[in-house]
Amino acid sequence: MTSSSENSVKIMEERGTVAVVVLGASGDLAKKKTYPALFALFCNGLLPKNTIIYGYARSAMDDVKFRSGIALRLKGLDEKKQQFLAKCYYVNGGYDSAEGFRQLSSVLSAKEKSMGALPANRIFYFAIPPSVFVASAQMIKSNCLSTTGYNRIVVEKPFGKDLASSTELGRSLSAIFTEDQLYRIDHYLGKEMVQNLMVLRFANSVFEPMWNRFHISSVTISFKEDIGTEGRGGYFDEFGIIRDVMQNHLIQMLALVAMEAPVTLDSEDVRDEKVKLLRAIKPIKKEEIVVGQYGRSPDGKQPSYLDDPTVPKGSITPTFATAVLFVNNNRWKGVPFILKCGKALNERKAEVRIQFHTPTYGIFNGTQPNELVIRVQPNEAMYLKVTQKRPGQPNEAMYLKVTQKRPGLTADLHQSELDLTYNSRFGSTNLPDAYERLVLDVIRGDHNLFVRDDELAASWEIFTPILHQLEQLKIAPELYEFGSRGPAAADELVRRVGFRRTEGYTWPVAKL
Repeated sequence: MTSSSENSVKIMEERGTVAVVVLGASGDLAKKKTYPALFALFCNGLLPKNTIIYGYARSAMDDVKFRSGIALRLKGLDEKKQQFLAKCYYVNGGYDSAEGFRQLSSVLSAKEKSMGALPANRIFYFAIPPSVFVASAQMIKSNCLSTTGYNRIVVEKPFGKDLASSTELGRSLSAIFTEDQLYRIDHYLGKEMVQNLMVLRFANSVFEPMWNRFHISSVTISFKEDIGTEGRGGYFDEFGIIRDVMQNHLIQMLALVAMEAPVTLDSEDVRDEKVKLLRAIKPIKKEEIVVGQYGRSPDGKQPSYLDDPTVPKGSITPTFATAVLFVNNNRWKGVPFILKCGKALNERKAEVRIQFHTPTYGIFNGTQPNELVIRVQPNEAMYLKVTQKRPGQPNEAMYLKVTQKRPGLTADLHQSELDLTYNSRFGSTNLPDAYERLVLDVIRGDHNLFVRDDELAASWEIFTPILHQLEQLKIAPELYEFGSRGPAAADELVRRVGFRRTEGYTWPVAKL
């Protein structure tokens, strides 16, 4: 069966050239994410045939040296690497340099003309610091736009530091490009299990009747890392964990979990529902959040955040945060949505945990709450925790069949039992990296997985007041040990709003 993605790319091949211009091509983001994603799409036959890829950065180097640097990050057959690298070129210039962008445009135009296919479509991927977003956008608009095809601008987070700075950045970019030309990336929206959230909700009738405050007691969305800043503390300290993770990745997952069904799967309809949901969330209060900062491990082998030489002395930037949000609508009134994220914790994982009310009748005493868990990473999975009698006979089973998205870059649906560990159920299927899906959607012109301007504003309205309060009052984060669960106050906060931490259950994926 041919996927919708493949159909779209075949149409693109008949309509001209696609030039992907990677600004900041010599930087870590481009080398680690952008170029490997483009290479994976190329290996899977999902790049249009007439695709050319141009790197643009300040560093002076020729095509040969640039290609050798990219090749180190590519995983695959050497033959495929050489074919891909033959499509890659490099131009050096400043991000605010009219001369540099005129040269880039001249090189692009010559290459497009030599390929003899119109229209000439151009995608500009901003793998550059936010401080040069606007200058680069202005230079592109003045000197480097295609006059025969589309022009698309891909922008990486962070999108400002608060509502005011985000609004100013948005206003500046919208004065240069239209909203339909802008693609704001939150790479978590491209992850396989995040893609499955809408399918799980709206393609399975078993969930809709209980997807509300009458059946769900709490929703926890967590992002945990078991490493510290590892020498990148200087960058991290400028933003902190709330801006780096909670305000974007976690709030996007919350919107998909809690929004109402869109009229269609069209990008505008989906994003309309996300915006409605976000606008129903009140700003976080001081008593609804706990912030922390990691110290050394108990054995002293792992350094504290302040031991990182790139971190300013005496910094009170949080490396951990747990916040409780409430959605003020009829479906979710009173249900706590718990967002939890942190570095240097006891494990690495990202997941959505939906906890249901325990039975109100007393036939069985002391039962644990049912939980639906969507494991985003690592070891992608969905499973439903239920209370049952201990087994006494072999070969007996109980399972729930659900509809979910088939793994990969397609949008095809598939039925499976709801004890879905991807490694065991789809072992031979290669799950695409989030960036592969997002870059492919930019080529297709699909905005579904990208953040709209009003969506971004609604998110910042939730977080800006508490961010300003923490910074203006200089509230010190609670210290927690490297490798722990985080500050004890965070566990107390979620317990107070009704979350029950269950004991005695081990997810069996650990035994695979």
